[in-house]
Parts: sequence; C-alpha cells; structure tokens
Amino acid sequence: MVTEVPAEVIEACQQGDEAAFEELIRLTNASVYTVSLRITGNPDDAAEAAQETYIKLLRVIRQFRGEAKFSTWLYRVTTNVAITSMRRKSKRRTEVAMDQQGWELLPGPEGDDPAVSAQRSSLRQRLQDAILALPEDHRAVVVMKDIYGLEFEEIAEQLQVTEGAARVRLFRARKKLRSLLYDEHAERA
Repeated sequence: MVTEVPAEVIEACQQGDEAAFEELIRLTNASVYTVSLRITGNPDDAAEAAQETYIKLLRVIRQFRGEAKFSTWLYRVTTNVAITSMRRKSKRRTEVAMDQQGWELLPGPEGDDPAVSAQRSSLRQRLQDAILALPEDHRAVVVMKDIYGLEFEEIAEQLQVTEGAARVRLFRARKKLRSLLYDEHAERA
C-alpha cells in the first residue's frame, strides 16, 4: 500500500512548494510504481503510469481535502491513471517478474528443498501469468482485493462502479483464474 505522507508535506505541496513535492515523490514512488505495475503488468507501462500519476498530482493535489487518508486518495489517482494508460495502449504484454511483496503471502510448502522451491516458483509464475491474462477491469479488482486487501467499498469508489459490480468482477475474475490455472494443470498432467 502507499506510504503515509505527513500532513505538512501535503499542505506544502498544495501551496506549490517544489521541495515538498519532491519529498512526496520520494516517500511514495516505490508504492506508486508497484501499484502501476500490478495494474499494467508491464514495467515500461508502469513507469510511464507512475510518471503520469505525479504529473496529474501536480494539477489535482489542491483538490485533496483530507476526508480520506492521503494514501487512499493517491492509490485511487494511481489506479485511475494506470487503467487509463492501459486503455490507451495496445494490449502488448511482456512477461514481468512481480516483486516478492504479496507473492510471499501465498501458502506453500515449507523447507529448503530445491524441489519445493521450484514448485513454489512455478506456482507464482503460473498465478502471475493467469492474472496478466485477465481483462483489465477484472485484473484491477483482483489486484485491489486479493493482493492489497481493499474492501469492496474502496474498490468500487476507485473504479467508479457500484459495490455489486466490483463483487461481480471479482467473482468472474476468480472463476477465470480457476479456469486458467486448472486447464494449465490438466494439460501438464
């Protein structure tokens, strides 16, 4: 999730303080890039979306009123920019090794056995490939709910859909993931 930014940094950014904006970028750049990468699935597109997020922030930071946490607001801006960026681009896909944050939470066999490590690595890669194969609106909800643990209310707000629509997208995305993972497993057997 996005790192919390001190209120005084946000206020200075709203007043146009360049040094404060640089501090905001320093505090949030890793999180903004990670969110962008998980939405776009492509390192180049993620870097571009992160850059576009900060350009947009320059224009809209004065609109932040403090009614929600800044990290939630920034996450929403980042998600919207990444989704918009994906829609503008052709559906090029590059295999990307997502960072270990989040993937380490997957249950798996314990131990230092090389076979177990290889199996765990294979599972991560299969899951990553399956997530990248999802349509962008389904991928976004899976990332938000299953990787970042957001509540449906937050997901719906960020995607500008109803909670019901967010739940339906997640249901369909999980169903598709099961299909992709099961079919691949059946082919290997």
